[in-house]
Amino acid sequence: MTREDFEAAVSEGLDLVPPDLAAQMDNVVVLVEDDAPADEPDLLGLYEGVPLTERDHMWAAGALPDRITIFRNPTLAFCETREDVVEEVAVTVVHEIAHHFGIDDERLHELGWA
Repeated sequence: MTREDFEAAVSEGLDLVPPDLAAQMDNVVVLVEDDAPADEPDLLGLYEGVPLTERDHMWAAGALPDRITIFRNPTLAFCETREDVVEEVAVTVVHEIAHHFGIDDERLHELGWA
């Protein structure tokens, strides 16, 4: 799958995120990179930022957007079809949005999202 096709599949996956959940996000951008960090080469997605639960009244002063990065090559290695990619991106983005809301991996495991 080309980068352009993957980005289109990511867009479709984002459309599967429940609208109520997406509406609660604050100052977040979703990006695509080809490869995951070298220390976690199988990582499908990554949240980088300040969770909503940790923001205070001074947070917004000059804050850059939080980032959710979807990693193309690990996702393609994990998925067999384009439909699989779209579904996996949706699950990955919901997982990373949970981190934006301050939910850690342990709780995500309990909820069945990790």
